Amino acid sequence: MSLDLSVADARRAATGPSGLRGLQSLTLPVFAATLFLSAFLLFSVQPMFTKMVLPRLGGTPAVWSVAMVVFQGLLLLGYLYAHLSARYLSVRAGALVHLALIAGTFALALPIGVSDRLGRPGADHEAVWLLGVFALSVGLPFFAVAGNGPLLQSWFSRSGHPQAADPYFLYGASNLGSFAALLAYPTGIEPFLTLGRQTLAWDAGFALLAGGIALGAACVAGRGAAGAAAAEPAGPAERIGLRRRAAWVLLALVPSGLLVAVTAHISTDIAAVPFLWVAPLALYLLTFVLAFRDRPPIPHALAIRLWPAAAALLCAGFYWLDASLLASLALHLGAFFAAALMCHGELYRLRPGARDLTAFYLLMSLGGVLGGLFTGLVSPLVFNGIYEYPILIVLALACMPAAAAPRLRRAAAELAGFALAVAAFWLVRPLLPGSAVFVVGACLVAAGAGAIWFERRVPLRSAGAAAALLAVLAIATDGGTTEHAVRSFFGVNRLVLSEGGRYRDIVHGSTVHGTMRLKQADGEPAAGRPEPLSYYSFGGGIDQAMTALRAAHGGPLAQVAVAGLGAGSLACQAQPGEAWTFFEIDPSVIRIARDPRWFRFLDACAPAAGIVTGDARLMLAEEPVAYDAIVLDAFSSDSIPVHLLTVEAFAMYLGKLAPGGAIILNTTNRYLDVTGQVAALAEHFGLAGVVMPRAASAALVPSLAERSFPTEVVMLSRSPAVTDRLLGRPGWQPLVPADVTVGVTAWTDDFSNVLGAMLRKR
Repeated sequence: MSLDLSVADARRAATGPSGLRGLQSLTLPVFAATLFLSAFLLFSVQPMFTKMVLPRLGGTPAVWSVAMVVFQGLLLLGYLYAHLSARYLSVRAGALVHLALIAGTFALALPIGVSDRLGRPGADHEAVWLLGVFALSVGLPFFAVAGNGPLLQSWFSRSGHPQAADPYFLYGASNLGSFAALLAYPTGIEPFLTLGRQTLAWDAGFALLAGGIALGAACVAGRGAAGAAAAEPAGPAERIGLRRRAAWVLLALVPSGLLVAVTAHISTDIAAVPFLWVAPLALYLLTFVLAFRDRPPIPHALAIRLWPAAAALLCAGFYWLDASLLASLALHLGAFFAAALMCHGELYRLRPGARDLTAFYLLMSLGGVLGGLFTGLVSPLVFNGIYEYPILIVLALACMPAAAAPRLRRAAAELAGFALAVAAFWLVRPLLPGSAVFVVGACLVAAGAGAIWFERRVPLRSAGAAAALLAVLAIATDGGTTEHAVRSFFGVNRLVLSEGGRYRDIVHGSTVHGTMRLKQADGEPAAGRPEPLSYYSFGGGIDQAMTALRAAHGGPLAQVAVAGLGAGSLACQAQPGEAWTFFEIDPSVIRIARDPRWFRFLDACAPAAGIVTGDARLMLAEEPVAYDAIVLDAFSSDSIPVHLLTVEAFAMYLGKLAPGGAIILNTTNRYLDVTGQVAALAEHFGLAGVVMPRAASAALVPSLAERSFPTEVVMLSRSPAVTDRLLGRPGWQPLVPADVTVGVTAWTDDFSNVLGAMLRKR
């Protein structure tokens, strides 16, 4: 069939007995199905490829933040390509160009895999390395799919179909495909398909997409309205001012930035894994499905009222609810959904006609890129804390449509009042007892939350109230106890004084990764060799495992490797004659641990200890040393590195163990069943294993030093004689498959099921 049928020929074909009528009747279903498939492929490749590259950077959630920036940038390029194609090419010519792009992608970039052309990431340049790897590995396939949404909608607007004048409803079909992909990946793809099979399935879907695009172009040509280059989309022309275009960018920027911020927030304390990435992204896309229609299931007027109410609850519970996983997830995801729904509803209200459809999507995509850049790349360089999240909350309130004209004098007075209240609270906070701080803070929180809601008709004042409330909460929950904070690609590390200044903790997210005593109980400075505390106390599980291993060796160990540095606490477990090497991926953690102003463990206990910067698995594999002990201390709640718990990783560890050596793991975790996964690995390799469960460890804590934490510890060895030394001690028991859920499968680099580990823990 010729794609450049004349209009008259097409009309005769549509009313005559030719075979074109059947093809034309398929126009809407073909475009809807192709857009659905395109979006499904677009949003399934994101978690799939990010999971592939995640082990190269230690499993940090920042990988997903950078991935979002890359994908948004590629989406912008795809939308620009669609805009230029729709403006300057006929459907026939555009289809030929697009199909050539798809054919080139097949030849040059499939199947998808991680490119090795950039080598290993350098310290302090991880984000730049990651940008390059994404571009080289998945840039062309993603770009080939990214422009389909606006491009196919533009073709449809030239089809002569009764709904061609307002094709935005097809954006719902596209986002429904995206939503389906994000639901399917963690529940139906990741738990059942290896990464290799996932890429083959994606390639098959890409081939099917090419057929759908060709059929859609043929359907439009059959209508006859788009065969000539001069054909125009349906609908009248309109003038669009700069202010309206800027609104498109801002209304896309805010939810896009919030998407990255919320995802990083909720995944920091669990694991950087697809099922936690896709939840916010699925909600984000769902808001497009709900908002981009003439009669949305949630009316836009209701969405405008929902967001300030959700913002008030979010600001009030921003710090206080982090102790409850379910409450925290519900709070952050619910508020994010309300904010995105309001912003996307405003975008739909301000949409242009079909003639400017591709320009609208292009500016929307630009806003998405800017939001991702601000949150994922700029903020870690500019801020030493997670400030972008509250900033975006305030901006989202400022984006609400004004129901009343602002009175500048009153707004200025209210903002000044908010600022004075925050300043007064900051000044008196150190003078008040803890109970008084709580009462005063609660009163200010109630007042601020009320102001967010009651001032919603004037967004500037509502946003000012939110800014003040977040500042009050920051003061109330910190109270000047943070001495130092540093932010890197791997997150924020804070040095916090606890228990009235008697201890200094290093805290990442909400988890303490090391503690040092500064003062004795009588207030005198703590002098001499520092004592390891928190998870590493003398007499605790790790200490007992090291003692048993030394007994099995008949004296000190020759070589010890430790994955994870923290404050360097474990250095004080070292004995004379032992050579210890720490592997730490975050250079900022190394700088903190080495600085005697903050922690003295390394300086006082093991000044000759080696420290290797980089991912522990990658760097340990290159060490030409046989270790008597490999200590894995990387699983205590902050984004566990799944790639350290796979069959391939344990095969490497075992290859590095000296005869009679052991692997000691701190499997303490609030949300995931790490011990069960270790048991599956022990069974896979036929290793002897023992475990001190957290409950048994908690019984030991009263007999240990102050500031000691319950710790779940596992010890594995090829030799049962090593692990059996612990079985007679209180709290230790065999690590056998019966201790965990039957059917737990050992993870591999190609397959892991973190959702299952989370459900087992609960």
